[in-house]
This record gives sequence, C-alpha cells and structure tokens, in this order.
Amino acid sequence: MGEQRRLIALGFEGSANKIAVGAVTLDGSILSNQRHTYITPPRQGFLPRETAQHHLQHVLPLVKLALKEAQITPDDIDCLCYTKGPGMGAPLQVNS
Repeated sequence: MGEQRRLIALGFEGSANKIAVGAVTLDGSILSNQRHTYITPPRQGFLPRETAQHHLQHVLPLVKLALKEAQITPDDIDCLCYTKGPGMGAPLQVNS
C-alpha cells in the first residue's frame, strides 16, 4: 500500500482589523500562519470600509506567503475555511 496523502485546509480570518491566512493539516499541524494588521493613527478607531480595503490589499499576498511557507501549491489544498462571524460586515465579506 502506498503512502497516505495528507489533507490540507487553507484558512482565512478577517473579522476585525487583522487579516490572516494559514494552512493546517487534518491532524492539526500548522504549516503556515501569515497575518497583517490594519493600524490606524493614534486615538482613531478603525472603520469597516477602510478595514475591508486593507484586507483586499493584503489577502492575496498573504495567500502567496502562506503557500510558500507551507511548501504547497494550490493543487495541494483540499478545502477552504473562513470566519463567518461574528465580526465587522465589510471585512468579513472580503474574508469569505
């Protein structure tokens, strides 16, 4: 019998001011965990629209970094996972 293929999930988290992309295996091994945080000027909160724009700007580069760190290709991914909520609506739309 041949070697069993490992199952890999690519996950997205973007419910607030941080966007993250990570790859994990079925047994819970973390292959990659890439993140970027939207930081506002001091004493200013973050708004959903600007936060979503930040996530849009950074999600694809984070995917590329996560794949590289995990040493996998898109063909190796078995499923996609994402944060459905709770969180800020506009960033969650980018996330999903």
